Amino acid sequence: MRGPLPDYPWDAMEPYAARAAQHPGGALNLSVGSPVDPTPESVRAALAAATDAHAYPATAGSPRLREAIAEWFLRRRGVAVEPGAVLPTVGSKELVALLPFLLGVGAGEAVVFPRVAYPSYAMGAALAGAEAIASDDPAEWPEHTKLIWINSPSNPDGRVLDAEALRAAVARARELGAVIAGDECYAEFGWSAPWDAERIPSILDPRVVGDDHSGVLSVYSLSKQSNLAGYRAAFIAGDPSLIARLLTVRKHAGLMQPAPVQAAMVAALGDEEHVAEQRARYRARREVLLPALEAAGYRIEGSDAGLYLWATRDADAWESVAEFAELGIVVGPGHFYGGHSPRHVRLALTASDSHIEKAATRIREAA
Repeated sequence: MRGPLPDYPWDAMEPYAARAAQHPGGALNLSVGSPVDPTPESVRAALAAATDAHAYPATAGSPRLREAIAEWFLRRRGVAVEPGAVLPTVGSKELVALLPFLLGVGAGEAVVFPRVAYPSYAMGAALAGAEAIASDDPAEWPEHTKLIWINSPSNPDGRVLDAEALRAAVARARELGAVIAGDECYAEFGWSAPWDAERIPSILDPRVVGDDHSGVLSVYSLSKQSNLAGYRAAFIAGDPSLIARLLTVRKHAGLMQPAPVQAAMVAALGDEEHVAEQRARYRARREVLLPALEAAGYRIEGSDAGLYLWATRDADAWESVAEFAELGIVVGPGHFYGGHSPRHVRLALTASDSHIEKAATRIREAA
């Protein structure tokens, strides 16, 4: 029997959300990265056309979907993968939490993830009974490491790893005989130089791994770029032998993506125009919110890419959360992202234009 699981961290936000709701202008929730913008019409049409889905869908995904994923990797990420080396998943969060288990990692072994990180990496280690280690330095990764998570661009701090840093991480993983997985779902949203002009590198980039994908996996989600969070549309690609293992386990577990969602993914992956439009929306929101925070004495750290502003004024994060709640604004405390960010808060750019404008106004007026 495994030990007790930790409480769900967001439950601790309830009193602050309640305080924000008392604001005369209503609460503005900037704590959660859930898209609010419309799902593209072409994607909805593809979903609707595929609703006569009377047969069980293939866990491996339809041939057309696997081809679309491979084509997208080459076109958008500069990575050549075969359709047989990709696999659709039921969103990316379930994959992050289940990957240690799916790979057979367990007691006496370690899962490594970034020091400042989305909590599901540590939860995945806990669910598998493995040791969870937060470390950004490949030299620190211990010999019993079996899975390494890289998150670039990072949630919550928007950090981007260049090809050299990714190459060092892959080299160390191979020394250890560990699998290394890159969580890359914010890769379309680069804001600061050079990532506002250059492609953010994938862990499967030829500059990182050459043409050898052994032991390396890339995870991507359409939730952010295509507003498909409600569809649970994501995929993984890389080492063909690892993909084959994941496919076999997922077949036994019944982890299959619904056929209409697979059809919608094909439409989304082939349409770059809606991604450019969504990128422009987030850029505009960032340009409204960031200067308001700086005027209020907050320092924006990292945040070079992704959908969040990682802000600090060198006070305890809970103190900042309480102050934002007084303004009717809900933000996420750095404590939720590990023990290395107790003085930061995360603000999401995924709120509507009007809510971002209102939040910026309240912050400026309070300052």
